Amino acid sequence: MNKQELYDKLKTQLAIEYNCRPEDFSRRENVVTLSAANEGRRVYADRPFFFQMATLGGNAVITADERLHPWLHEYVEDQPGHWLFEHRSLCRIDNQLKKYGKRLWQTHHMFLPDMEITSVKDLVPVRWHEQENLHSFYAEKRFPNALCSRFMPARPDMLAVAAYDGEQIIAMAGCSADTPELWQIGIDVQEQYRGRGIGTYLVTLLKNETIRRGKIPFYGTSLSNLPSWRIALNSGFFPAWIEVETIEE
Repeated sequence: MNKQELYDKLKTQLAIEYNCRPEDFSRRENVVTLSAANEGRRVYADRPFFFQMATLGGNAVITADERLHPWLHEYVEDQPGHWLFEHRSLCRIDNQLKKYGKRLWQTHHMFLPDMEITSVKDLVPVRWHEQENLHSFYAEKRFPNALCSRFMPARPDMLAVAAYDGEQIIAMAGCSADTPELWQIGIDVQEQYRGRGIGTYLVTLLKNETIRRGKIPFYGTSLSNLPSWRIALNSGFFPAWIEVETIEE
C-alpha cells in the first residue's frame, strides 16, 4: 500500500466521523458539517462531539452542533484551514464554545506508517501478549498509553509487546482496534528506562506485526510531547493529520 492509498483510506474513515465526503479533505475551502454518530466511526465518546475539527495540512473540516454553524461559517470562511489550529484561533473557538458549556480538549497530532516492514536489531528481551492475555494488565494502571483503562468492546486492545528486565516489565506497546482496519499504537516506558531506544524498539516491532496481520497501524501524540514524536518518526511513521475536539466545561 503506497502513501496515496493510505491517505485514501484515511479520508474515507474521517469522512464517516466528520459526516462529509472523503474529497472534502482535499478542497481549498473549509467545510462545516452537522455532527453525527455515524456507523463505523472511531468511538471515543458515547455521543457525537459538540465540535470537532481536522486538517490534513490544507483546509479544515469541522463537524459541529447546529447551534455553532452560523458563527462557524462566518469565522472560517476566509481563513486557511491549517491556521485554525493556531493558538489565537483556538482561543476564539474556545470562547465561543464556552457559551454552550463546552471547551476545547487536546489537539491530537496523528501519524500513519510507511507500511514497510522495518528491520530492527534485538535490544531487550520481549514477550508478546495476545488479546486474551491483556485483561490481567488493566488492574495495574501502569500502561495508560499502551492499553485502554479497561476492556472496551468498541475499540478493544488486540495485541501488546512488553520489554522485560528479568521478570519485570519495563515498557509496553499496545494497539487497539479503533476500527476493524485501523489499529492505534500507544507506548509506555518506565521512567528509569527512558532514553535508551526501548520505546522506538517496541513501537517498531508492533508496527511490523500489525502490518503483517493486514491492518493499518496509526499513532497519536500531543504537540509538545517531543519524545513521543521522536518515537513515531524513528519507528517509520510520518505526520498525517491533526484533530481537536470538545469536552464538557
